[in-house]
Amino acid sequence: MFLRMASMGDAEKIAKNNVMLAMESENSEINYEDTLKGVKELIKHSEKGFYVVAEENGEIIGQVMVTYEWSDWRGMDMWWLQSIYVSKKWRRKGIMKMLIEKIKKMAGNNVFALRLYVHESNGNAIEAYKKVGMKKMPYFIFSMEM
Repeated sequence: MFLRMASMGDAEKIAKNNVMLAMESENSEINYEDTLKGVKELIKHSEKGFYVVAEENGEIIGQVMVTYEWSDWRGMDMWWLQSIYVSKKWRRKGIMKMLIEKIKKMAGNNVFALRLYVHESNGNAIEAYKKVGMKKMPYFIFSMEM
């Protein structure tokens, strides 16, 4: 298996994975074309973030998107882990852990925390995040559609 930064050639597979992720994790249908546009935009503009993918025999079997948040309290970036997806047949084999370890190495001493949000009913993901050392934080997510 090979871990690497995603390229534009990976955009369609990442978008397809995101569509499956939305259905599996939140029972939500998201539009593939909109998702593909969003994936391509991020890959084009690294100031917005990046994807790390796990590849086996030329196939993307796992992915994580990282976006940035500046903390004026810490004077450092916090990285948000998003769109974490591992293909069904590759789950429970440590792929997500390897992706997160790669991201931790990339962050080095320049990032004070890796954070993510997870749907409260996604028990499998919650347990997986705990296994890799993540802890539940005392925050709620609020949102306002625009």
